[in-house]
Amino acid sequence: MFSKILLATDGSEHASRAAEKAATIALSNSDSKVTMIYVIDVSTSKSDVLSAGSKEKLEENRKRKLQNAEEILTENNVEYEVHILRGEPGPTIVKYANENQYDLVVIGSRGLNSFQEMVLGSVSHKVAKRANSPVMIVK
Repeated sequence: MFSKILLATDGSEHASRAAEKAATIALSNSDSKVTMIYVIDVSTSKSDVLSAGSKEKLEENRKRKLQNAEEILTENNVEYEVHILRGEPGPTIVKYANENQYDLVVIGSRGLNSFQEMVLGSVSHKVAKRANSPVMIVK
């Protein structure tokens, strides 16, 4: 049923559970492929660079955020690819999902910055409202 699955991840615990759910769904269809995206938030990227200290350390930190989700997909023998995008997470995920016509978008209910989500509205809520395809929000 779902052969083209988009998994939005940020390295959070909820994102790991979303990866597990995406893997389970992908395994139900032998033609399924998961595209995992990580959005570098342009509003925080400057502070990320300053706190990392070097470009290499920054890249290592970003790869670490993807590592758990990649391990989950690999352990389940799910075919996947990774894309790193830049922008505001909610609109960037929606734009990517809509432009590439995914069968399903899977996203965690909360990311790494729960305070910001409470103030500005969660990324998952924005994606659910604006994506053209079905969205699964995983707790």
